[in-house]
Parts: sequence; C-alpha cells; structure tokens
Amino acid sequence: MKERTGCRETALLAVLWLACMPVAARPASDEARTAAYFDRIAASPPQLRIFLQAMPKGADLHNHASGSVYAEDFLRWAAEQDYCIASDSHRIVRPPCVAPASVPARDLASKDYGAYSRAIDALSMRNASLPDFERFFASFDGFRALSSGDGSRLVAAARELAADDRVSYLELMTMPRSAQGLLDAAKAGGQDGNDFGALAAVLAPLLPAAIAEARAELDRYEATLAAAQGCTGAAAQPACTVEVRYQIPVPRHRPPAQAFAAMAFGFALVEADPRWVGVNIVGPEHHPLAQRDYALHMRMFAYLKQRHPTVPLSLHAGEQTLGLVAPRELRFHVRDAVMVAGAKRIGHGVDIAYESDAQALLQRMARERIAVEINLSSNAAILGVKGADHPLRLYREAGVPVVLASDDQGVLRSDMSNEYLRAAQEHGLRYADLKRIARDSIEYAFLPGASLWQGTVGGARVAACAAALSSPDAACERYLQGSEKARMQWRLEQQFERFEREPR
Repeated sequence: MKERTGCRETALLAVLWLACMPVAARPASDEARTAAYFDRIAASPPQLRIFLQAMPKGADLHNHASGSVYAEDFLRWAAEQDYCIASDSHRIVRPPCVAPASVPARDLASKDYGAYSRAIDALSMRNASLPDFERFFASFDGFRALSSGDGSRLVAAARELAADDRVSYLELMTMPRSAQGLLDAAKAGGQDGNDFGALAAVLAPLLPAAIAEARAELDRYEATLAAAQGCTGAAAQPACTVEVRYQIPVPRHRPPAQAFAAMAFGFALVEADPRWVGVNIVGPEHHPLAQRDYALHMRMFAYLKQRHPTVPLSLHAGEQTLGLVAPRELRFHVRDAVMVAGAKRIGHGVDIAYESDAQALLQRMARERIAVEINLSSNAAILGVKGADHPLRLYREAGVPVVLASDDQGVLRSDMSNEYLRAAQEHGLRYADLKRIARDSIEYAFLPGASLWQGTVGGARVAACAAALSSPDAACERYLQGSEKARMQWRLEQQFERFEREPR
C-alpha cells in the first residue's frame, strides 16, 4: 500500500511540475512538433512535397475512374491489346491498324517518340498553357475505346495511385455496362422525360436483370483485382489496403429520358449492393442540354430520392464561372442541388459567390453539414479559377465542410499530394487545416455506420472509444465492428499517430 501511495505522489508531482512550467518550455506534442515543422518548410515547395506525399490523406471522394488513369498507362494497355493510334488525332482506336490512318500502339514508343509524346498530350492536359475545357473533355474521347472495356484495370490503377499517395479510401465514379440496356429502353420508349411515373414504369421490369448483371460484373472485377495485386497472398501489394466504393455517374448531356434511366438504375443499385454508395451527375455543366435540363434533372433526383430516401447524392454543381456561361446560369445550380435534389455533398461548387442569396445558402450548407469536394487542379485547368479567386476560403470561413479531391488526376497530370500542396501554397492552409480536411474526408464519405467522433471531427471520441489509446479495447472494438465509417476513421488516426512520431 505504501508503494502505491508513493507512485501516486510521484505522478502528482510530475503533473504539478508540468502545470507550473512556462508554456514555451513544456514538451511539445507530436502533433504540435509536426505542425511547427510544416511552418518551417511552408515556403519550400520541394520540402513541402516530401512532407505532404507522406502525410495520410484519408479519402478521395471525387474521382472519375477513367480520368484517374495516366495516358502512359492507356498507351501501354493499348500496345498489349494490339490497339492502334490514329495518325491525325493521336487517339486510341480499335484494330485493325490501317496505314496511314492509324499505326500499331506497340510501335509508338520504340519507333516514333514524337508521335508517342503527341498521344500523351492528346489523352491529357499535358502542355496545356491556358485553361481549356474543350481539350479536357476531348481527352476522354481519346482513350474511350479502352476505358469502356475492362473496368478492373481502371480500378487497379486508381488503387495503386491512391496507395502511393497515402489515400486509404476511394469513391470511384463508374457506370456498369448493364446500364446501357436501360438507356436504350428509355430512348425507345418515346418519353420526353417529364412524366417520371411513366418512365419509372417502363424501367421497372428491366431493373432486376440490369442490377444482377452489374453486381456480377463487379464480382469479376474484384476477383481480377485481387489476383493481379496479390491481395489474398503473403505478398499483397499496398493497393490492396485501399478501400473502394462506387458511385453511379448520370450523364447530364443525354436526352432527359436517358438521364432519368441512369438515375433510376443508380438508386436501385445502391439499395441492392453496399459496394455502390451514391449517385452523381457528371459531364460539362455548361453544355447546352445540361443547361436546358438542369432544373428538370434536380426534380428527377427529388422524385427518386423520395422513393429511395436512404440513397445519398453527391452532385456536380457550380462547375462554371462568369464568362464561360451567361450570368443567369450562375444563380441557382448549387442551390437547387441542395434544396431541390437533396445532395449531401457538392462537387466543385465554384460558382457559389454568384448564387442568389449566397450567404443564406452557405449558412444552410454549414448548418446541415453539406460538404464540398474541392478540386483545385481541375478548377484551374478547366475554368481558370485558382488562388484568391477560388471559393475555398469562402466555404471554410462560412463553416461549410470541405474536402480535397483529385477529380481526374490522370488527365490533369496531378495527384492528391499536389492538391494538398496547392491548398497550402495558394490558400495558406497549414498542417492543422489539412489534417482536419483529411479527417473530414472520412467523416463525409458515404460509408455506413456512426462516426468515431461525438461532435466536432477531431474532438472528443464516442464514449465506447474514449479510453482507448493506440489500440482499441474490447468496448471500442465492438463499436468499430458495427461501423465501417468509424473503422476507417480509427485507421486514419493510427496513420496520423505514426506519421507525427516520425523524426524531422
């Protein structure tokens, strides 16, 4: 008993010693030391890049699967599958290769480096000196012949890039091939897209087979991925640790009936298979059909959301700016995505400052915790919006949750580390800001289950895990087993703990 009392007295003296010590002399926490190091290197892009490349980044929630792949990978796959390169456009085309219109992709790198280099430019934004939305969207046509084939390669490439970039969770936008039958049926039905009930009736008998085919397709992809990356063996690649879920991308520049069909397919698939976690809408927002039908699309989402209330939406909205479109098109896109469609996250949101009653909209997004997926490289390359012109600071000061995302890192010739680098250099974000963004990327992911945090992200943990330190105790383990979100959050906290302990 005397020995225990002595231990308590020693511990009490230590606490009192720390309490009386001048603040500047107290031992700094690992987090504080890491933040101080960040401040010392903030003016050195090379040092900052080394730091950020090693930093855990949580999730990439805005990632188009095909746009994530680098042109060099597409060209390598084209060579392996005997595809061709068009001599005029430098796009990948299907065989046979007929000179002089096209040449074998396998000959390009070894026999004509100039043509190989021009092909990379055609399949990406490399060497684009000015913002160019037409070139960006044209890049996808350059590799569509391959990207519309074996989706497992796209997912494998995205996972490898994520693992290398310390991203542990991906939400990939990709459309299963079985959706095409629904789009064709909607087009053949002769509906104008305004009678949602009639469209739903046309699609209802076709949905079960399309969903079953989509699930089987994903089963095949996952089996191929596991084998290619050694995920079931002792020599598993780092990519195997990256969790992947999927969103259905609705093409906004298709005829209205087909857009509705893609939405209906997405809502039904998310309800049927937990690997699919959300529905989105994609494509150039400034396209004439997209502008004409924007309000109609939002009503379609609201109609289906009412029938499938548990399916979350992350909608591309506000990916436009003054000069690209008429001012009237900047007044309502984010607002309608939030207030009409019921989006839980907004992709881009660049035109927020032009929205009608923008302050009220920002307050609502902050109050309802509607996160914005910020794509800095994308917005600079496509819209020319960057630096102080970008609304990142506006969102943060309004209390709206923000996450950083890659969008189309292959086409943009970027990666997630570069998004964090731009946030630091162009917007003055520091380590605590970036850590909060990484944590928020899991908090606002469409993962099922309750959060690890009681309220503020990064604040107090839930009671079951409040006492657990580096490893979960029995109560915390039970809580984590009941929540995919909390498990990913716990994993991120462990990654930060290791990262911040590293000597610098």
